[in-house]
Amino acid sequence: MVALPLKKEQPGYIVNSLLVPLLSAGLDLLVRGVADVQTIDKTWMVATGAPTGPFAILDVVGNTTAYNINKMEAEKTGDSDKQKVVEYLKEHFIDKGKLGVATGEGFYTYPNPSFKADDFLK
Repeated sequence: MVALPLKKEQPGYIVNSLLVPLLSAGLDLLVRGVADVQTIDKTWMVATGAPTGPFAILDVVGNTTAYNINKMEAEKTGDSDKQKVVEYLKEHFIDKGKLGVATGEGFYTYPNPSFKADDFLK
C-alpha cells in the first residue's frame, strides 16, 4: 500500500477517475468499428509502455462491472453511443457468460483454470 495525499474526496478517487475514461474510449473505438481488441490494446501498450491495454484490464475488472457502469451512464445521460456500448457488452459478453478472467473468457481467453488476476498483472 502506498499512501497518496488527497486534497478532497470524490467518487472513484484518482485511479478510477483516470481508468474509466480509458476503458470507455477503448470500448467506443471497438463498438464504432475503428479497430479490433488486440489492435487497441497493442496501441495503448506500445504508446505508453503499459503492460496491458484497456481490454485486458476490462477482463480483470470484469465485464459485468463495465456493463453496469456504462448502463448507469447511458441511463443518466441518454447518450446513444453509450447505449450502443451497453448493448454490445450485453450481447457479446454478459449474455454469453464471458465475464473476463473470473470465468476464463472475456475479450481474451484464459485457459489455465488456476489463473488468478494477480498473475496477469505481474
